[in-house]
Amino acid sequence: MTTEIFFSANMIGVLTNEQLQRMLDRFNLGNLISYQETSKGVGKQTLFVSTTSGDYVLKGNPLYEGQFKEEKFYVDNLNKLTNLPVPYPYIVDEQEDIFGWTYAIMPRLPGMHFTDQNQKEKLNKEEKKRIVELLVNCLCEMHQWKVEQYGEFDSKNQRIRPFESTYKTWLYNRIRYWLKDAEKYSVITSKDIEWVEDLLLSCEEAFDVLNSPTFVMGDFKADNVLVQRLTEDWKLSGIFDFTTGYFGDGIADLPRIVSMYIEDGEEELAKHFITAYFHRIESKEAFKERFKVHMLHQRVLDWGCAKAIDNVTWDHNLSFSEWAQRYTDFVTSI
Repeated sequence: MTTEIFFSANMIGVLTNEQLQRMLDRFNLGNLISYQETSKGVGKQTLFVSTTSGDYVLKGNPLYEGQFKEEKFYVDNLNKLTNLPVPYPYIVDEQEDIFGWTYAIMPRLPGMHFTDQNQKEKLNKEEKKRIVELLVNCLCEMHQWKVEQYGEFDSKNQRIRPFESTYKTWLYNRIRYWLKDAEKYSVITSKDIEWVEDLLLSCEEAFDVLNSPTFVMGDFKADNVLVQRLTEDWKLSGIFDFTTGYFGDGIADLPRIVSMYIEDGEEELAKHFITAYFHRIESKEAFKERFKVHMLHQRVLDWGCAKAIDNVTWDHNLSFSEWAQRYTDFVTSI
């Protein structure tokens, strides 16, 4: 289920002090002091909870059966295999007697989102570059988690379930599916479809020879990363939200950050992010071709979502191919 796309979430709704204290008592997490909604919690699935024993994040009302067991699998393994600051221990309660749904509770990680406007304005050029390097370090460490087959985690059987066909087939079919879906909300011309098919065809060989399945977060973006300023440097203090994790090509985790920097007019940071990652990874074969396809995948999703909810931030007169090509071709200038 991890690779399914969700455009809405199940909100946790209004909770009572009594319910939250019962949850805390169940896991000996102290007495409730306060709670509040998280500022970056997409879909209102999360809540900050402060107690006499510490600060926590409650995540409830799952998107699908097994969501929290799956996230726990990723967090537990990343905690064991890497030095990344993940929210461990990740406690899952499968009982529904307190809230009416299953939930997870985890430590609240310290730090800030580096894109918060009041903080972003205070960062100088070197600090921004340093944060880019922290993001690259995070991805490279996360992508050291290698497995034997491409696929997604099956929470019922506690194993990695291979994709029904090849990884390339799964990825290409996914791009075509969401491009077709975008026709419900926008104009997708025959020229757009031809451009997509030409790009996919030109990059086929890159995926035909690819054989190094790694953990892919699937939603590596600024909202899911925290950084902290030390005396003379910065450090990565948090990485979280593994709802869309799976096992594929690590380059798939690059497009969201690259797109963010491009859209913010910080193309030099986008280039630094890509080149720093490229120099760190072992599997460099056909890097640009693989990046193009993963960027296309992300652009198809972003286009369809923006059009569906009427949140387009670019020129409405641009066709899909005209708009997306700026991003897919960005890697060729590096």
